[in-house]
Amino acid sequence: MTKPGKAVPQLPSRDDILAFIRSQATEVGTREIARAFGLKNADRAELKRMLRDLNDQGVVAKKGRSLRERAVLPPTLVADVTIRDQDGDLLAVPAEWDEEDGEAPKIRIYLPRRPPPGTAAGIGDRALLRVERSRDDAVAPYRGRVIKILDQARARVLGIYRALPQGGGRLVPVDRKQAGRELSIADADRGGAEDGDLVAVDLLRGRGFGLPAGRVKERLGSLKSEKAVSLIAIHSHRIPSDFPADVLGDADAAMPATLEGREDWRHIALVTIDPPDAKDHDDAVHAAPDEDPNNHGGFILHVAIADVAFYVRPGSALDREALRRGNSVYFPDRVVPMLPERISNDLCSLRPGEPRGALAVRMVIGPDGRKRSHSFHRILMRSAAKLSYAQAQAAIDGRPDDTTGPLMETVLEPLYAAHACIKRARAERDPLDLDLPERKILLKSDGTVDRVVTPERLEAHKLIEEFMILANVAAAETLEKRSQPLIYRVHDEPSLEKVHNLREFLKTLDMNFAKAGALRPAIFNRVLAEVKGHDAEVLVNEVVLRSQSQAEYAAENYGHFGLNLRRYAHFTSPIRRYADLVVHRGLIRALGFGAGALPDSETVETLGEVAAAISLTERRAMKAERETADRLIAHFLADRIGATFEGRISGVTRAGLFVKLTDTGADGLVPIRSLGGEFFTYDETRHALIGSRSRTMYRLGDTVEVRLVEAAPVAGALRFELLSGADLSESKPGKGRHAIREGGQGKRKRGNSETNFAPRGKPKRKAKPAAPGKTRAGRQKGRKGR
Repeated sequence: MTKPGKAVPQLPSRDDILAFIRSQATEVGTREIARAFGLKNADRAELKRMLRDLNDQGVVAKKGRSLRERAVLPPTLVADVTIRDQDGDLLAVPAEWDEEDGEAPKIRIYLPRRPPPGTAAGIGDRALLRVERSRDDAVAPYRGRVIKILDQARARVLGIYRALPQGGGRLVPVDRKQAGRELSIADADRGGAEDGDLVAVDLLRGRGFGLPAGRVKERLGSLKSEKAVSLIAIHSHRIPSDFPADVLGDADAAMPATLEGREDWRHIALVTIDPPDAKDHDDAVHAAPDEDPNNHGGFILHVAIADVAFYVRPGSALDREALRRGNSVYFPDRVVPMLPERISNDLCSLRPGEPRGALAVRMVIGPDGRKRSHSFHRILMRSAAKLSYAQAQAAIDGRPDDTTGPLMETVLEPLYAAHACIKRARAERDPLDLDLPERKILLKSDGTVDRVVTPERLEAHKLIEEFMILANVAAAETLEKRSQPLIYRVHDEPSLEKVHNLREFLKTLDMNFAKAGALRPAIFNRVLAEVKGHDAEVLVNEVVLRSQSQAEYAAENYGHFGLNLRRYAHFTSPIRRYADLVVHRGLIRALGFGAGALPDSETVETLGEVAAAISLTERRAMKAERETADRLIAHFLADRIGATFEGRISGVTRAGLFVKLTDTGADGLVPIRSLGGEFFTYDETRHALIGSRSRTMYRLGDTVEVRLVEAAPVAGALRFELLSGADLSESKPGKGRHAIREGGQGKRKRGNSETNFAPRGKPKRKAKPAAPGKTRAGRQKGRKGR
């Protein structure tokens, strides 16, 4: 019964809720909406139902616990300046936009009379913007102010020089967006380039007729050697590859860390465990049984991470360049590092027997595998050994060598015992556990492809991954407890639309997906366990992966769905990720560790800008690495036109079928027009193409045999002709929708390292059926995906 005189809160209407969400500068959640309208617990269930309905209808979008109006831009974002309108104003569009939200909204660039240095944008530039809604602007619903120019428009083009018999030549651009836009190169302007050379060309002032002209400024090598292939991706994606002189000067002037202001941990036998070809070693581990009688069966873990913040100070030339790069980029033939070699491969590389500065965490693990407590320390350490994954595993499996033999009892056995303990807590946490193969391209000494392999998944990999995850969680917890701003590694739960599509797909396999209750990784894991060892295993793993969101960096926390963690931050790789460097600085500031601390001027808002920028550089690196693998495999297969291969259907679109080859992992397109003399319809729910007359079904995951028809090495594209699979009829048991054969060659357990959870993007809707498809070979990941 309501007390007399006391107003009863009324549930807000749909328009009231949208108006409130629209009025807020930041994303809001159920709690903020309930508080704004004075709703009590009894009314919150109805409010949540209303919000779910708005989400299902596509009116609002859910991100973790936060809500935003669908197709509404966040306050800070990365955008591309595209055109000028009739009034001469610059217009931009978001650099990333989900096509399901419709056409990307335009942003009118506000230009102050005296723009701050580095903020004068032009057409073709990519910039970090602070945006707000516009009023009465029919063209651009948003108004933006440039915070920073991230990339300027290019006046230089990368391409293949093709000589002409009459002299001079043509430049064929390697950028797919510039396909067909050749440049004319006069003989006097070819700079010694020979036919087939990869060259960088400066555009010359137009002549008003004929092809645009260019002048060769740099010869980068011949495409007869795959060593030039990664240069295509570096240039196409504007990845900074050369360090400015002032950056190199700062790096050369840096001095090794001393014991001043540090704890001496040189007596602890920390070891590094990395891929055999790793050049930098930024993390070291140690474990020992806990001697505390109150923690019988528990362990003390030490994780030491190179103290990059000691050398890369905020605002320095090194810092500015590291932020511009965002992360290191790994190609089969080279690494484009975030930091100069003097820092990454020398002063911050934890070499055995050499004193190195580090930021370390000491963790107490209970017998149940859970972390009971932790503390951070700024230390001077000395690595006891540099081991590879296979080397450490071989020792534990009974095959120690001269290096691992003396370390067995004191170092390796305690490490593996501690991992066995930690696995109990991991199993209870039940993170997303996908089972998909990863491939690595191995090159010969001349830079050509030797072979593509699927590295074995070892217990040593899982050990390091779990130790790093624990350290990352400890870093996030410490910074939150000290009320310090930080950059989180976040991974949102799948959208309701993707979950609905997955549920409908599983129905075609007579499988159920939970409808009620909170979404948890365990729900997906139950589906994966149900198909383990069955025909549909590969297919279901692929579809579950595609249903996931993409992990990113953010200054606001909404958890990590894939790892099933409430708070998570990258701390363990500051040599190759700027996000980790920011976390190190935050810990130094929070714990009073001295030099290299996060400046007081850094706030949640400013770190949000940094998070947006480095999320973009991370995606840029992933795309560049994937495209390079595509081109390498296309080169590898270019002389095998007409050869037949076994593969699986890895993608189904209205344009045709993408087939992934079993031996190399390369993807190519089978155009829909080549499938036969009947009309094929695309069944999105079943991930299949179905013949209108024969009911022949080609479905995601089906094993097929194909013939290579075309290879385009520069574009990294392959086109196939389907040889087998014509009997995959919808009406035949064991075929079509259940036609995935037992097992799956080259398959291995991915485990649950902190992957990027970045499923393949949707192919363009208007893809030309005759165009060759993209290849997607496995790329060199090692531990880089954590």
